[in-house]
Amino acid sequence: MAKASSGTSGDNKPEPPVTVADTGNAEAAGDEVAVTGYRGPVLGSGPPESAASVRLFRTGDAVANNGGTAISGYVHTLTVQHAPREPASWPHQVGVIPSPARSFQHRAEAARLRAAVEGGGTAVLSQVLTGMGGVGKTQLAADYARTAWDEDGLDVLVWVTASAQSPVVSGYAQAGVELCRADPDDPELAAKQFLAWLVPKPGQRPCRWLIVLDDVTDPSDLIVHADDPGNRYSLWPPASPHGRVLLTTRRRDAALFGDGRRRIEVGLFTPAESAAYLTEALDAQGRTEPADQLAALADDLGHLPLALAQAAAYLIDAGETAVTYRNLLADRATKLTDLAPDSLPDEQATALAAAWSLSIDRADTLRPAGLARPMLHLAAMLDANGIPQPVLTGETARAYLAAHRAAGGPASEPAPVSPLDAVRALRALDRLSLIDHQPDTPHQTVRIHQLIQRATRDTHAPQQNDQAARTAADALVAAWPEIERDTDLAQTLRANAAALTGHAEDVLYEFDGVHAVLVRVGASLGSTGQVAAAVEYFQRIAGVAHGRLGPDHPHTLAVRGELAHWRGEAGDVAGAADASAELLEHMERVLGNEHVFTLSTRSNVARFRGEAGDAAEAADSLAGLLADQVRVLGDEHPHTFAVRGELVRWRWKAGDAAGAMAASAELLEHMERVLGNEHVATLSTRGNIACFRGEAGDAAGAADAFAELLTDQVRVLGGDHPHTLTTRHNLACFRGEAGDAAGAAAAFAELLTDRVRVLGDDHPSTLTTRGNIAYWRGKAGDAAGAADAFAELLTDRVRVLGDHHPDTIATRRFVARWRGRAGDAAGAAAAYAELVEHMVRVMGPDHPETLTTRGNIAYWRGKAGDAAGAAAAFAELVTDRVRVLGDDHPSTLTTRHNLAWCQGEAGDAAGAAAAFAELLTDRVRVLGDDHPDTIATRPCAAYWRGMQLLMNRPIDEQDQ
Repeated sequence: MAKASSGTSGDNKPEPPVTVADTGNAEAAGDEVAVTGYRGPVLGSGPPESAASVRLFRTGDAVANNGGTAISGYVHTLTVQHAPREPASWPHQVGVIPSPARSFQHRAEAARLRAAVEGGGTAVLSQVLTGMGGVGKTQLAADYARTAWDEDGLDVLVWVTASAQSPVVSGYAQAGVELCRADPDDPELAAKQFLAWLVPKPGQRPCRWLIVLDDVTDPSDLIVHADDPGNRYSLWPPASPHGRVLLTTRRRDAALFGDGRRRIEVGLFTPAESAAYLTEALDAQGRTEPADQLAALADDLGHLPLALAQAAAYLIDAGETAVTYRNLLADRATKLTDLAPDSLPDEQATALAAAWSLSIDRADTLRPAGLARPMLHLAAMLDANGIPQPVLTGETARAYLAAHRAAGGPASEPAPVSPLDAVRALRALDRLSLIDHQPDTPHQTVRIHQLIQRATRDTHAPQQNDQAARTAADALVAAWPEIERDTDLAQTLRANAAALTGHAEDVLYEFDGVHAVLVRVGASLGSTGQVAAAVEYFQRIAGVAHGRLGPDHPHTLAVRGELAHWRGEAGDVAGAADASAELLEHMERVLGNEHVFTLSTRSNVARFRGEAGDAAEAADSLAGLLADQVRVLGDEHPHTFAVRGELVRWRWKAGDAAGAMAASAELLEHMERVLGNEHVATLSTRGNIACFRGEAGDAAGAADAFAELLTDQVRVLGGDHPHTLTTRHNLACFRGEAGDAAGAAAAFAELLTDRVRVLGDDHPSTLTTRGNIAYWRGKAGDAAGAADAFAELLTDRVRVLGDHHPDTIATRRFVARWRGRAGDAAGAAAAYAELVEHMVRVMGPDHPETLTTRGNIAYWRGKAGDAAGAAAAFAELVTDRVRVLGDDHPSTLTTRHNLAWCQGEAGDAAGAAAAFAELLTDRVRVLGDDHPDTIATRPCAAYWRGMQLLMNRPIDEQDQ
């Protein structure tokens, strides 16, 4: 009860009576004092015995309720003494625990909280729930507090909203007043008294307490007078074997952890939890939605509990379906604010769109100040599932950060942002749980929730989003390695480009046309072996470019060129040749004969004509192109060097081995003079010369040349460079060709380990290496093992490359070959017959590989006992070889060799002898006396003339 006195605090001597007059009416309740009229100071302290009487004259009415004191009249001085309050009895709760959310989901994090309690311990059992805004930390803490209150026999439970220092002090002060007679007029002192009261005292009954500090916004809020060492003290509850502390926060600062505090990261709902939540929330209101649509909606919302709660409320309030909501969410013109319910559910204070605004503001104040917000804007344009750190910390991104510092906005000459500053901006966002920065991952990946991205984009004007999108596109291109050694990184970069296209596709077709990042995605798909996907991708890009830029825009034409290129790489060389020829006519009309795009397209037309089987035409076309390239671009332009290299290759394939070797030597000399001995193109040309040498019959010399080249490439390019790995491949091949099949198989096995490590299991080069291991395993004597290995490889090639890819077709051929060499000649013939039908459909009847396969059918027919049928098939094949390749092509000569042998096997020894004699003359003329094929022909001719067999070289399969 409050009492009135005219004395002052600390003075026990009674004061004279106080006269009160000319008053009005007053009313007091509880311990309050009500005074009306003209009066002096009112003092509220002093012991009860010091209170003096109060004399009142001509007063009005005064009413006091519930032990209060009411005074009506004139009072000069009034001192009020509050009677000491008895401490609240236990069990006692301070603060209000939030009500359970509708359809609350019991999650794994709740079990982890309880498990930590049950595990016990001697120190304060402190746990910190941390995670991004909206994941349900407060609801988990409330569930934990209610369970502890109901089941664990707590004596005291204190719930404090800890969004700033003042509410923490106020919450502690309230507990101090209620539990330990603290003075309510001095909150800071009352808070200290409460913290001291929590410390266990000898001989006193233990108090089992739980303190929940919900939504700690800044770790420094838990240190009072942080700048004054003399008055500084912590608001962390003291250590007690009987006490528990639970803290929820978005922060990840190191200051929140340690000292026995257990960190529990709160994540998103699982798909099952999301579906259960939406189903239960809608069922409670008599609403049902298809399960697949609810699952899709949960995916669209990223399984964020806050988003799911507000989406369910919106569906209920608006009467909309999940499909409608999803369509609105997918519409880039719709903002998150448009999808908020009129009344937020579960006592929520913040709509989804604003859930992270305070966190962003705080992140922007962390060092380096002003960079967190523009960094988040860049991240909002890319892939939520993982952004490589170099994309966000490279030169392009740093220039954007410098120009858009939040403090002060863009500057005319912004201060530069260092790579370390950019990384620190990422760390600031991570500390506020706005992103998940993983610096220990291979690419220091940055992850961000898709709704944080959406909310960030919503807060910017369209032109600001466009600028961020262009910067993100430029940053992706800058971070994309020229040679993709890391397939995981390539996939991540493609995913980021796809996300950027989804957010701002229009921007990628503005200004200069098709942005380079779009072309880079398609090239990446193709270079990692996904050639069918590359074709499909460029078909779409070409269609978009045609519609947005027009058919005559240079970039539209360039994309059509990319499409033709990857059609060829996917195995449709005839279609690629026709598409390139059609494109060439368009380019000559629009761009002119001397435009660099036109010249490049001429090269592609020639190449694809050659790949389609007309090597001679390819060589002739490239010779004409070379003259124009030299005239237009100069003799030392990279494109000119590239055409020279292609010309050499197709001269070789056309049968002009001597001319190709001479041109290669001349090209190498030119490159060494212009580009230097260590240029990648120079080294590649040395490899081509080594290949020609080996294919000309000098396998040992080729192996030596590749061994020498390998040393230089390891020194210049590194051991993991794709060109270095290719040289190891060729070295192993020619080791095998030189007679060391077992050594070749071992070298390929070692190469496979490195290719899997560098390129991945499904890279085309990795698959090629597996094929070579199988091939040389067969050559070393294990034909059955080779057949099995090729059959296993075929399954993977069909899965990765598709059924029509040239490598898939080649694998089918090797499966058939090694089946035959393992003893199943008839099975091999049948497999080749099936393969040739496939090749005719894909490559055409006159493709060199189709002709080779026909030769193999004939070969295995002969091995299966049908010599006459084999001879007839070889005779028909010779006619087609002459028509397609010419009389002197090595493959034509080989087919004549096989025809002659089968004639003899069929009983026509004289015809065989005559055919071999004629063949020998032509091989001497075309290949020379010392060529292995010439040498092999001599004993065959002698054999069929009835002479003693000097060297029996039966026919063998034809190799492409």
